[in-house]
Amino acid sequence: MTSLDPADLQAVWLTLKLASVTTCLLLLIATPIAWWLSHSRKWYKGLVSAAVALPLVLPPTVLGFYLLLLMGPNGPVGELTSYLNLGRLPFSFAGLVIGSVLFSLPFAVQPIQNAFEAMGQRPLEVAATLRASAWDRFISVALPLARPGFLTATILAFAHTVGEFGVVLMLGGNIPGETRVLSVAIYGHVEAMEYGAAHVLSGGMVLFSFLVLLGLYLAGGQLSKVTK
Repeated sequence: MTSLDPADLQAVWLTLKLASVTTCLLLLIATPIAWWLSHSRKWYKGLVSAAVALPLVLPPTVLGFYLLLLMGPNGPVGELTSYLNLGRLPFSFAGLVIGSVLFSLPFAVQPIQNAFEAMGQRPLEVAATLRASAWDRFISVALPLARPGFLTATILAFAHTVGEFGVVLMLGGNIPGETRVLSVAIYGHVEAMEYGAAHVLSGGMVLFSFLVLLGLYLAGGQLSKVTK
């Protein structure tokens, strides 16, 4: 039986680290976006919705390519980070995080937005009659009622980040301990015709994906019972 070597274990750890950091950032970024989209009546709401959902249809390599240009030494972001002595973002863990956040953004925004919209205005109006401030209404009413959406967003964002390939390969390459995540490690094993190691990693990804979907369906069913 093929066992994982230290480099593969390092790729597993880096993937989990990337997915965890990305998910936490996505929840912070996606929540105000989802709240605005669920309540706004501005004419440009459709443009914002389309921009958020763009990674759903955009090839990952295209997104990775343009991010590479933006964050490269001749790009505006790259020039800014160099000026601030922050180093270069491409082929670094920080660059992977930025690419992962942008690529998984719709998987966090849309479930939370749907939860806010399903909640309706009535609970917020009742809280307002009790003289609750806008912030209190959001924290005490909106967030608890939108809990199913946050759970779905967390699971989907984490799982989607774990399975990324095109964006991370374009932005990070294959640097062990820095940018070599699971999907890139599997690709490297297949290129080297090391099918045993590729089977072990791929089988783990299949099992992980199945458990994520199973947990999502079970959690969704339980939460729907609680909220009824």
